[in-house]
Formats: sequence, C-alpha cells, structure tokens
Amino acid sequence: MSATTNSPHPAIRADSLRKAFGATVAVDDVSFHIDAGSVHALLGENGAGKSTIVKLMSGLIEPDSGGFDVFGETTRLNSPRVSHRHGIETAFQEMTLVKDLTVLDNMLLPYAPVGPIGMIRRRQAARHVAEHFERFGITGIDLEDEVRDLDLALQQKIEIARAIYRKPRILLLDEPTSTLTGRDVDWLGDVIARLKGEGVTIVFISHRIPEVRAFCDRLTVMRNGGHIATGDVSEFTDGEIIEMIVGRSISQTFPPRPKDGPALGDEVLAVDGLSAGKKLRDASFSLRKGEILGVAGLQGMGQLDLFLACFGMAEIHSGTVSVDGKPVALTSPADAIRANIGLGMVPEDRKTEALFLKLNGRHNASLPVIERFTRFGLIDSARESEAISRVFDRIDIDRRALWTSVGSFSGGNQQKIAISKWLVAESRILLLFDPTRGIDVGTKHELYVLIREYAEAGGAVLFFSTEVPELVHLSDRVMVLYGGKVAEEIPVEDLSEKAIVRAALGGESKIVEQVA
Repeated sequence: MSATTNSPHPAIRADSLRKAFGATVAVDDVSFHIDAGSVHALLGENGAGKSTIVKLMSGLIEPDSGGFDVFGETTRLNSPRVSHRHGIETAFQEMTLVKDLTVLDNMLLPYAPVGPIGMIRRRQAARHVAEHFERFGITGIDLEDEVRDLDLALQQKIEIARAIYRKPRILLLDEPTSTLTGRDVDWLGDVIARLKGEGVTIVFISHRIPEVRAFCDRLTVMRNGGHIATGDVSEFTDGEIIEMIVGRSISQTFPPRPKDGPALGDEVLAVDGLSAGKKLRDASFSLRKGEILGVAGLQGMGQLDLFLACFGMAEIHSGTVSVDGKPVALTSPADAIRANIGLGMVPEDRKTEALFLKLNGRHNASLPVIERFTRFGLIDSARESEAISRVFDRIDIDRRALWTSVGSFSGGNQQKIAISKWLVAESRILLLFDPTRGIDVGTKHELYVLIREYAEAGGAVLFFSTEVPELVHLSDRVMVLYGGKVAEEIPVEDLSEKAIVRAALGGESKIVEQVA
C-alpha cells in the first residue's frame, strides 16, 4: 500500500477513545485527528496514555469504546495484521526485535518472502534489505550479525528501518530518539523529511521539545489519560508545552548549582590508564566526594565500556580502578556494591538490565543488599518494607510499588525504582548511564533535583547523558570521550553545548590526529 497526500480525509481520526486496565483508566474519551502527509507529535508524561494510543493504533489492544477512521474509513484495528493492511507500521521504543535472530531475520519478520515450496528466498531478501539500508543511510551492519551483539542505537535504527521496509502510509515512531545521539538524531530527521516528502504520515512520540520543533508540524498533548490540546507546533512556546504536559509550571528545569561551588571532599573514585571492553583506551580521571562529573561522547566512543569496567562488568585489559585511593579488583557487580566500596550503577536499559519487571518494587529495591534484611535465611519483610518506604517517600514513588509489579508502572517510575535500590544500599558513588532516557519532562526535573541533592549530601556521581543540555546544567565539570580516550576535560566555567559538541566531534582536540 503506497503513501498518499491527496486524501480529502485525515490520515487517522481518533473518536472518543476509552481504554481501561482493571481499575486504571489509561485513555479517557480522547479525540483528535492527524492530517495526511504531516508529522504529528504526541506528547505527555510517562503514564499519560501515549503508549496506549500507540498500541491501539497498532492493533495490539482494542478500545473499550470509541474507534478510528483511517483515511476516512471507519476501521476496527483489532490486530497488528489489520493495522498493517491499512498501512500502519510502528517502531516501538521497547523494541520488538528478537535478540537471538540475525538482523536479516528480524527485518523479514513476520512477512518473509517464500518460494513455491515454502522456503524463504533468503538471497533475494538479503539483497533487498541491503538496498533498503543503503537507501536510508544505515551503514556498519552485517545482516548476519545477531541483534544482541549490536548496541542500542543500532538496534533502534533497525527497528525503524523494519517499519519503513513495509512501506507504511502511517508510521508511528514511539520515542525513536531515546537511544540515539548527535548524528543519529540528524539521521532520523533526514529520514522523517524524506518520508514526509513521499507522502507518509508520521506520528512522533518524544519527550524532547527541540526535536518536536525540528521535525513536527502539529502536536497533541495528553495528560492523565485525557486530551489536553491539539494545534500547530508554532502556536505554543516551550513553557506552554511543558505546562500542558505536566499540569504545572516548571520555572527552572535544572536545580541551581551551589553559589560557592560544590563542597568537594576527598577523591573516592579514580581511573588510571584504563583500557577495557572493546573501545576504551588509556582513560584516566578522578571523582571526588560531592561532585557530579559529566561524561560526553558520540555513540561508541568508549563511554559504555568505562561505566561497565567501573562496575565490574567489562574486562579490564590494562590500568587500574581505585576507590578511596586503593586499587580494587572488580570482577563482578557483587564486588562493586560491597559496603566498603559502595558503588551503584543505573544502566542504559532499565527494563532489561536494571529491573525484574515481574517482581514488585520492594523486591527490586532491596535485591542488591537483601542480606541486610535477612536472619537465619529468612527475610524480615517488615524491616525491609520500612527501609524501602523511606526511600520511596523521599523520591516520590507511589506506595503501590511496594506490592505491585514494576512492569505495570510508567517509565519514569520504573527509573525511580532503578535508582532507589542504590539509595537503599546507601551507595557512596553512583554511575548513572543516561538516566533520563525516555523520561518525561516532569520526572526529569525530579531526577535532576535528586542527583543534585545526592551530591550535596556527599555522594559522588559519574553521569553520562545523550542530552548535552543536561551535561551543561547539571555537571560540575565534563570529560569528553573521543576515539576511546578522554579527549578533553571542560571545567564548569567553560561549560557550554558548543564546547561539548566540538570536543565530541574531535574539534580542536589533539587526540584527533592520534585516532585518525
């Protein structure tokens, strides 16, 4: 089914949608329309109902009442195949790729071309997929690589490429930039512009307002399952958009830095000449008590290997990691979270690496230090709940998380729970790897305040972010990785988006010549 811009009808019209899951009403009497051939943003906090709308459009779930018109035709989208037949394809934030299959196999699911006797025409399919990747500027991927061996950014690009491969009339992009940085976001912008030029209607779900302004024509804001506003992007200021999303004004997105600078204590974490994993080479830095040290770098510059090595999860080839001035041998996370070391890490993918989604928040939060709440092999549930309740109250996690499975909560609350377990463990050093990925603006503000308060109370934070403004406004200094090395360290007085981006691109760094 080919795209069209000539339809006299909206590409999709939602009429009085309602969807409840038990006592929880996820979408309540929501109506809006999306113009054919436009790029339309769908905005809201985690838990506002955006993901439910995407699932309804994708045919994964059905509304309790209300429905959709697709290009003027009243349609019951009661399965993914029905949505596909109407030209609706989705690239999900929680990626649907099968990690144990190859890139090619994932691209062909579930409609692999077969011959007369039912055999997949693999050679022909590989040629078509390779041409598709080339057409959309996706490079550096072997079609026979297993998806699990690729970093999250490449997996996200494959998720997007697969949706486009099916030639959609309506393309739903669910948080597509949550794992993308710099040039990859530019790549996506070019893809969106190209598809729009070909008549494809695009629904763009994002928490990043600059991307909404760069890519989108119109927007719809949801809050608490209800429709708040729809209009042209140009009609609203950033402040108005944020206020509609969160239901209140956030006068200052980032907490102020201490007037006299951070009260720094002794060095608590030091890395000297560290080479680890596949990409980190000869990195050195120190982190002091009370400090937030930002880490910047384009995708694949060694930042992930650095964090994993500091948490005992990546092989160290040379160099040392020291805590409180003493070299430590970290061969597993268990080594890192010992009381005399006190490291905690929030990884980039909370759902697969930080949390057990089927367990409740109490069990997730106590897991790293469960032995503190056990006696004679039995867990003292009352003492465990009391300790975790204090932390949950401190960072505003719904008390329901004590007994409710983590998978039923929004991404923002899940991330709070992922952080809370290190507060329960009383970690002295937090390794935060892109902690606000896929988080709405209101929850981001709460996490910024939490990080700053943690540092002011004497904690030390190593903080990587794909969002440069976060590094500028939250860090006390930033080190930039390029080619697996620390290319530049930028003090707080010189911090700016321009300075970080220049260093991340190799700019005037002396290391450029060494890695060229």
